[in-house]
Amino acid sequence: MIVERDISQLSVGMYIVDISFPKDRFRLSSQGWVEDERIINALKAKGVERLLIDTAKSRLVGKSVTRPEKRQSPPPNSRFFSSELVKAKQVFEESKSIQQKIFHDAKNGVPLNLAPVKAVTEQSIDLIFDNPDALACVLNIRHKDQYLLEHSVAVSVLMSIFAFYLKIDKEIVHHLAIGAFLHDVGKIMIPEHILNKPGKLTDDEFAIMKTHATHSIRTIKNTPNISSLSLEVARLHHEKLNGKGYPNGLPEREISTYGRMIAICDIFDALTSTRCYKSGYPQVKAFSILRVLAKNNELDVQLVDHFIKCMGVYPVGSVVQLESNRLAIVERHNTEDPIRPTVRPFYVLNPDHFEACHHIDLATAADDLIVKCVRADDFNLNMDEIIEFLSHQG
Repeated sequence: MIVERDISQLSVGMYIVDISFPKDRFRLSSQGWVEDERIINALKAKGVERLLIDTAKSRLVGKSVTRPEKRQSPPPNSRFFSSELVKAKQVFEESKSIQQKIFHDAKNGVPLNLAPVKAVTEQSIDLIFDNPDALACVLNIRHKDQYLLEHSVAVSVLMSIFAFYLKIDKEIVHHLAIGAFLHDVGKIMIPEHILNKPGKLTDDEFAIMKTHATHSIRTIKNTPNISSLSLEVARLHHEKLNGKGYPNGLPEREISTYGRMIAICDIFDALTSTRCYKSGYPQVKAFSILRVLAKNNELDVQLVDHFIKCMGVYPVGSVVQLESNRLAIVERHNTEDPIRPTVRPFYVLNPDHFEACHHIDLATAADDLIVKCVRADDFNLNMDEIIEFLSHQG
């Protein structure tokens, strides 16, 4: 039976259904038992006065209760910021250097050298198959004046993480990663005043912008030892299921699963990236835009859902604001309770200052929750200094 109880009547073993007063100020993250006094004290500290209790589910303290087995996330890795992330940053920076050479050769009509691309994407894939969180975190360390270089590298990493999540064979993932790495090479042929225009493109300018896809396909086709799968991924990254994509306006039946995957990765990175003329969206906002595009039959609905599950409601490396008025970086997903990941607080608001903190598993923390996903830029911070701070703490 559901009954209302005053906070003073709450005791360990009761099953909380909801907060009844004040109703509009607080939201219960999930129903469940009061496991210990800490939960009661946390509710009191928040100002909760009355709750709805299911008396039929109340249990005696100390009584053995059989509960569904829960799959636990691996414990946080104390070396994550001090070693794994450093290695991931090195691979990301090396990838950018190779990408710069790729663009230079393409602009000068020199056939692309695939060997370094194969080597660095293989390094990325090995990192991802060992620990996808490290490179996912590095994707947030971006520089607004390096979008062209970083976007292609990031899409390759996202494609690899997504393919890993979908349990695609590692050898195939390597071909996908190479195709994603090269997918935008044709942009080097687009005049800079159009490529970096801060406002909306005119129809004529957009027509020129779209030619980058054709330039990319031609350049990749002429690359020695390129695989048909790598070419396919690059060729399809701007095609839409409703047939209104480019360069060929292909119908849905002619767009492969891999082509649908890279379209999602490409749009997600474009939405979340900060450029010279605009700030990127928080990841959660980008997810909502992907869903709208899927609803409009531009993207594959099922793959968009898979991508969001793959990245997590709060992606690893994203910055969140906590109820405790602190900023934290998401360190690990929680598959059982996606809105409560493991986080590492690093910054206190009002007065603003960096502060060393331990991991917090929000699934078990009774006194803190995520308020919203934010961007470091919102607080005049940048991801480089955040990661450097955390690396020193690690």
